Amino acid sequence: MTKITIQVPASTSNLGPGFDCLGVALCLYSFVTIERGEKGRPSRMIDEAAAKFFKESRVRPFSFSCKIRSDVPVARGLGGSATVRLGVFHGLNWLAGNPLDRLSIFHLCAQLEEHPDNAAPGTFGGFTVVCGEDVQRFKVSPRLYFVLLIPEFQIKTARARNVLPREIAHQSAVENCKNACAITAAFASRDYERLPGKFTDHLHQPFRQKLIPFLPRVIAGAEKAGALGAFLSGSGSTIAAVTLHSPKKVAAAMQRAARWTSSRTIVTRADNFGVRIKHRTSNLKHPNVSLD
Repeated sequence: MTKITIQVPASTSNLGPGFDCLGVALCLYSFVTIERGEKGRPSRMIDEAAAKFFKESRVRPFSFSCKIRSDVPVARGLGGSATVRLGVFHGLNWLAGNPLDRLSIFHLCAQLEEHPDNAAPGTFGGFTVVCGEDVQRFKVSPRLYFVLLIPEFQIKTARARNVLPREIAHQSAVENCKNACAITAAFASRDYERLPGKFTDHLHQPFRQKLIPFLPRVIAGAEKAGALGAFLSGSGSTIAAVTLHSPKKVAAAMQRAARWTSSRTIVTRADNFGVRIKHRTSNLKHPNVSLD
């Protein structure tokens, strides 16, 4: 095998109160093609991922090219960097004979990302809960829609983290714990009707409003239109809503609430598969074989 294309889903993370631990994979993808024996890598991110893979897998480094085709907006809080890193890791891993398993590759990606909440759903699919090195994953029903309001402007994760305070009030921390637990229970049981009111956050969203001042209006607009709730996707600038009904109505309401801000909306569902092989030169008849 000399060439492989890896499909990696985008993800929405935090889900309001689940800071750095909750995430959902989305049906929005990056496609990373790795070809052995060729040269050409377009970014430092790819070089860093390759260096980490060869070091941790103890595989002798080999030359390769990397091409990326992505529908995931950059620096919008949808795990774009995680999709690229996972694609490189899994592509090199297959070309090297699979020295690493899926969990090990997740850990490598989380280390480079410096937070695991996009690496986990991107790797395993579905709704994921990360605690240290442990990941729990739950399938998400196709009846649940995710409505994304994607502004034109980018927000770098480092900038979004710099606005966070060093301390928060004890009561705020308690409220976040309750809400994060309630979201986890609702997704684990697929009892999504219990989600309203649970996406309230005190750890990061109130402080990131200075970067996305229309955030409260868009959340309120989504909920008024029938969404179960809405939240800042990752560190932004995307705002995500979840709904069981009328996703186009929710999308229109979110865009109206953003007012003068240039933005677009996407209605999608959760991806329950995570990283997959899209194409490989040795097996053209089975383009969607799942990675083990």
